[in-house]
Amino acid sequence: MTAPFLASALEPDAASPLILALPKGRILKECAPLLARAGIVPAPDYMDEDSRRLRFPTDDPMLDVVRVRPFDVATFVAFGAAHIGICGADVLMEFDYPEVYAPLDLGIGKCRVAVAEPRETAGSDDASRWSMVRVASKYPNIARRHFANRGVHAEVVHLNGAMELAPGLGLCRLIVDLVQTGSTLKANGLVETETIADVTSRLIVNRSALKTQPEAVGAWIAKFRSALEQQ
Repeated sequence: MTAPFLASALEPDAASPLILALPKGRILKECAPLLARAGIVPAPDYMDEDSRRLRFPTDDPMLDVVRVRPFDVATFVAFGAAHIGICGADVLMEFDYPEVYAPLDLGIGKCRVAVAEPRETAGSDDASRWSMVRVASKYPNIARRHFANRGVHAEVVHLNGAMELAPGLGLCRLIVDLVQTGSTLKANGLVETETIADVTSRLIVNRSALKTQPEAVGAWIAKFRSALEQQ
């Protein structure tokens, strides 16, 4: 997937701060100790989910933080709206932006992309004989690739939430979703039948920004690498 119009977003400007895109929600909290070790101190309300502000200064005048939906971090970085970001490997797998470079595995936000189905039908059929299956997922590209590798055509129903309801209401046979503990699957009568990929969060950078501002962007990569070594 190619992100057009990058030039206008990434014109180097030594007087403007770099932008670090952070994901809202659970990963934002897990990021906090890592940011502190990297020497990043954002404005206090960046952790306040009720704050209407989305861009926050830090104690470094040459770095601002923006807080966006986890699925949007890679897009902000790919299109040059942010120079650096913290993003789940699931999002990188789904969008596969060539403009995004992921130099560091941060080891936070551990979970997995998995296939799940109703408990009562799990294992009742030989999946190797399927030619087609209907799947609900917010990861249509991952789901299609996964089943295509098995020679199975996946008809993907694109949902952004409440995935666990879909099989029981007859919308699909399987779901492909992000799983952390599996408790939500269990509460809705589903079982995990296959892990597609283990997921952690990655530091990502825009390739053009790394070329046009190598010292500034490279310095932040080095700070995050040092922060990981301090763990």
